[in-house]
Amino acid sequence: MLIIGLTGGIGSGKSSVAKRFAALDVPVIDADDIAHEIVGVGQPALQEIAETFGQQFLNEDGTLNRTRLRRHVFSEPKAREQLESMLHPRIQTVMMRRVRELTVPYCILVIPLLIEAKQTDLVDRILVVDVEPETQRKRIAARDGLPDAEINAILAAQSDRETRLSAADDIIRNEDGWECLDQQVTAMHKRYLAIAGTHTN
Repeated sequence: MLIIGLTGGIGSGKSSVAKRFAALDVPVIDADDIAHEIVGVGQPALQEIAETFGQQFLNEDGTLNRTRLRRHVFSEPKAREQLESMLHPRIQTVMMRRVRELTVPYCILVIPLLIEAKQTDLVDRILVVDVEPETQRKRIAARDGLPDAEINAILAAQSDRETRLSAADDIIRNEDGWECLDQQVTAMHKRYLAIAGTHTN
């Protein structure tokens, strides 16, 4: 089975692209979804977060205070590295187990930090969703309502645009609306089916 790693900077539209692949019956396994699962109440990762960073990062009902934790780790690089060391191996284990359960020509792994976390060996091809930096900032501000300082901290923790594009096997430009995005995903779907027909691991 061909494994496609879908990545891109925050605000690039990875989720929109992933939904369009899913609409074409392509299995999509999203690292962010798994991250939410493994920090649920009662999960070992949540306990480790509380022990490492403190109970103040939990809500009264015992759930993770995602907003507080996000602000903390993006303001403290060491804390971000600690959190990633807790979560990334667990996410990877779940993700690859789900891949092994599939019997399809190809699947999509949505991994926002695919390049940054040096996980490119998990996939056969890298698909980057690309937007102009100005567009990216506008989307982040509109969607998440974050102040400039927090946006800057998040962007600084990710690879720059040039690094992502240089690592890409395939690129989808997400600047020109839904119709253009649909056309690109449909074309990429056909391309991946063709590649999967001759692919061997």
